[in-house]
Amino acid sequence: MEALTNKEEEIMQTLWKLEKAFIKEVVAAMPGNHHYNTVSTIVRNLEEKGYVSHQAFGKTHQYFPVVSKAAYTKKFMSQATKRYFDNSYKSMVSFFAKEEKISAEELREILNIIEKKN
Repeated sequence: MEALTNKEEEIMQTLWKLEKAFIKEVVAAMPGNHHYNTVSTIVRNLEEKGYVSHQAFGKTHQYFPVVSKAAYTKKFMSQATKRYFDNSYKSMVSFFAKEEKISAEELREILNIIEKKN
């Protein structure tokens, strides 16, 4: 799975939310001001990378994701953990705890999830 640029990821987030859409619908659903031709080019790049496919309706195309958000998230988090936390999820969670991005209550909830799997 090839890495996505920030703009590609932003468009994928929109497509995951919409599930299927024409370019004009993608542009309308994205926050901020985006040019139709730019979004169209990026969507075609996403198709070349294997993230998106389309169904033709005459001369227009309706696009849809072929890589799920869950699959991309799993790959992204795995890469981030390797790069920034020496492949240690303990280090990653400790980082968020020190930065006060995760509460003790949330950590207890995570522990409950882990314990229920065992």
